[in-house]
Amino acid sequence: MTTVEGRVVPQPRWLGPWPAFSLQASVVIFFLAGASAPTPLYATYEQEWHFSPITTTVIFGVYAVAVLLALLVVGSLSDHVGRRPVIFGSIAVQSAAVVVFAGADGVPALLCARILQGLATGTVVGAVGAGMIDIRRSAGTLANAVTPAAGTAVGALGSGLLVAYAPQPTRLVYHILLGIYVLQAVGVVLMAETSARAPGALRSLRVTWTVPAQARGPLLRVAPVVLAVWALAGFYGSLGPALVRRVVSGEGALLGGLALFALTACGALTVLVLRSADPRTAMRVGTVALITGVALTLMAVGLGSAELFFVGTAVAGVGFGAGFQGGVRTAVPLAEPHQRSGLLSVMYVISYLGFGLPTVVAGVIVVYGGGVARAAYAYGIAVMLLALLALISTFESSRTRSPAVPEPVPEPVPGRVPGGHVAVDACADACLAGGPSGPGPAPKVSTLAHKGDEPR
Repeated sequence: MTTVEGRVVPQPRWLGPWPAFSLQASVVIFFLAGASAPTPLYATYEQEWHFSPITTTVIFGVYAVAVLLALLVVGSLSDHVGRRPVIFGSIAVQSAAVVVFAGADGVPALLCARILQGLATGTVVGAVGAGMIDIRRSAGTLANAVTPAAGTAVGALGSGLLVAYAPQPTRLVYHILLGIYVLQAVGVVLMAETSARAPGALRSLRVTWTVPAQARGPLLRVAPVVLAVWALAGFYGSLGPALVRRVVSGEGALLGGLALFALTACGALTVLVLRSADPRTAMRVGTVALITGVALTLMAVGLGSAELFFVGTAVAGVGFGAGFQGGVRTAVPLAEPHQRSGLLSVMYVISYLGFGLPTVVAGVIVVYGGGVARAAYAYGIAVMLLALLALISTFESSRTRSPAVPEPVPEPVPGRVPGGHVAVDACADACLAGGPSGPGPAPKVSTLAHKGDEPR
């Protein structure tokens, strides 16, 4: 027996701590890989079923809406029923989604599959994120920050390669993912629970969040960069392949996957490099890289330069990783422990609004406003203006800015909540690293929080 977040839970009996940790990290990676796998296939779907780019962006956007709804409604369910049931159920829904994708014969099936994907992903990220921190806090924090971008990169590149060089391009990638999900489900059955059951499961399904007064100003200042980085990711995910076909000659499916891969892989590497940097520094690096990268990408569209396009995408990826991480680490630590979940939920609302809704606008511009190039210019300029606004805010706030990194606190007395301090529980570390964490009840103070890296 051991203590996790103040509760007594059994030690792992089947899988050891590190195998269980690795399993949960792989769940996030392959869930996000599944979400990005359709990106290189959109061109194939358009040719087979003769729909417009607006339809493509709607198919992409419903995923973001479904993720958002799941995060808000069931993000904290694993705190009450345990990690394993939530993870296993999410894998079952995700498996159903790839089955629908593999047998899709039209747009309604694609919409259904994307909704299932979004619900499964939004449900699992909170449970897996908490589960990894249950096992080992610092490693779980880092994994929460890196695995989403890494999974998106793996899915985009892997799907692009399969579409370009393997048979049955609209089915094979989903069959492979289905096999992986089945193996992961078996692993979850063999994995011991790290969180004891607690009352209040039904109450946790209510959508509630607040923005504490001390975080409202910082949240408003980081909102432009959060919107900008997620809007950029949504644009690459939905219209990236069409844009690549315009500026690059070659196998469109593979190059479309490579564009999203370059963006998200550079974002994941940037999170690793800047994991110990001051949040304001990360924000400035992110906004400058975002402006520079998008500008280079737009120049590449005008010049038709493949090399410049991918250089710009990679630089924009640095902005994606640094900007979002810096934004989260600027605002979330200012909340008290009982306010942090609500504030993080609001930040994810902003993120997924930026991720989903602008892609639909881009689709309208493509069809009625002059094509892919014009949509790219309009979209890119909007992203750069948002990033510039965020960059200016980092300098304006430096005079009156509250510390984003908490001061060292005395060792807490077991059973007491140290009033007025932050980063005394596992959720705080997840927030500081920029990793996903589902909305939930007031975080519980761990009596082992000061022990850092010890197995939980």
